[in-house]
Amino acid sequence: MNALPCTIYVSFAGAAAALALGRRSPTAARVGALVSALLAWGITLVAAFRFVPRPEGLQTLVDTPWIPQMGIHYHLAADGISLTLMVLTGLAAVAGILFSWNVVERTGEFFAFYLALIGGVFGVFLSADAFLFFVFYEIAIVPKYFLISIWGSTNREYGAMKLVLYSFAGSALVLAGLLWAYAAGGAQSFAISDLAMAATRFTHAEQVGMFGLVFLGFGVLAGMFPFHTWAPTGHVAAPTAASMLLAGVVMKLGAYGCLRIALPLFPTGLLFWQPMIAWLAVIGIVYAGLIALVQEDFKFVIGYSSVSHMGFVILGLAAANVRAVSGAVLQMFSHGVIAGLLFAVVGRMVYDRTHTRKLADLRQMSLYKQIPFAATVFVLAGLASMGMPGFSGFPAELTILIGAWQTSPWCTAVAAVGVLVAAAFTLRVIQASFFGTAKQPPAGAAPPVALPPITLPEKCGALLLIGATILIGLKPDLLLDLIRPALQAPLFQAALGGGAP
Repeated sequence: MNALPCTIYVSFAGAAAALALGRRSPTAARVGALVSALLAWGITLVAAFRFVPRPEGLQTLVDTPWIPQMGIHYHLAADGISLTLMVLTGLAAVAGILFSWNVVERTGEFFAFYLALIGGVFGVFLSADAFLFFVFYEIAIVPKYFLISIWGSTNREYGAMKLVLYSFAGSALVLAGLLWAYAAGGAQSFAISDLAMAATRFTHAEQVGMFGLVFLGFGVLAGMFPFHTWAPTGHVAAPTAASMLLAGVVMKLGAYGCLRIALPLFPTGLLFWQPMIAWLAVIGIVYAGLIALVQEDFKFVIGYSSVSHMGFVILGLAAANVRAVSGAVLQMFSHGVIAGLLFAVVGRMVYDRTHTRKLADLRQMSLYKQIPFAATVFVLAGLASMGMPGFSGFPAELTILIGAWQTSPWCTAVAAVGVLVAAAFTLRVIQASFFGTAKQPPAGAAPPVALPPITLPEKCGALLLIGATILIGLKPDLLLDLIRPALQAPLFQAALGGGAP
């Protein structure tokens, strides 16, 4: 546990090393980045394996005064929730580097921005001070802009700017809510636990207003309907590794902020907004799924699919009971792995080889014959995305739906329709992208050029992600045993009741 802060330092040090090494050798930058990511991921795995939950929830790792005049501390702490998401971050970081092994343009700078983003994400998941949380949250946002605007593709400047503007707009709402809570409650520090104590003195109207600002601000980055439109645009514009991080990790920052800050600080506000949030989540699940069903751009299908699946996370948070919220955290992990795998196949294995994402074009290529490994991986990832038993999406979505039924059967029934829609657009895109019928070339025409084979780094990255979704699909208690005790801690009692799932 005490080594967990090193994940932040290793990532930032790896970013500096990649930048320096890239000036001499792109290969050295790649290897340096991979070593840094593997080391950080290894630290999270060891900590998760050795972790022993405590009744108080968060376990302090570092607590040093930073801006004492305002009671701001460099306070890092961890519980089962943060550990689960740190393991996901480490896994996504390693897989993303393996799928970016072909980056040749400004290689050192690419991996420097990439690892700086990872360092910011680790910082968010470890922050027990709300102001420090916000600082790391902003650090994680900035590299996204450069990764998309420099190394992206379709409308990359527009996609990067839209993503950052939405993110900063959401951040402004979060900051306003936190400063309001700090000033109105007379808190002595920005520690999340101190703000939660101060929040008990707020009036009902203050709780409602503060919760609305903070939850909405974080909900924007989580892809909550109707503020989700940045996500498909950003995913499509981003390079493969950035798409994997956006869907796999960065969207989780918003959901984690809702869970870690909005719910425990403003439980009365949660009760007021709960029905609206639940219905927005359900609308997002079904609406984004229907949009994915009619898309003709392969990457847009996965982008809208990502929004739909994040709707289950929002629904679990809105249900506000231990079972549903534990399912929401499990869904964060599951979606991070599955979405990362889907974007890796679409962006690296298919688009970089065929130079097209149009399903009409891909139907004519019979890709399953040319790149069978990619076809197999995408079928497995598609089954996982549909929530098939044996993959992590099944226990995650099932746990959310069971928990949400206790709060709102009608919302749950409509959300279940989203599962059917997900099956429809997933089967459609599998058939269209990989199992179409190749056109016969005209007589005398040159045979089509064979596509490059799948590389070893790509195979390793895919197998890591497939292994993770199958492992958690078969043994979800590996993560649920970390998550549930954290949700029963005193910090969450007012919002979730602290009862047994």
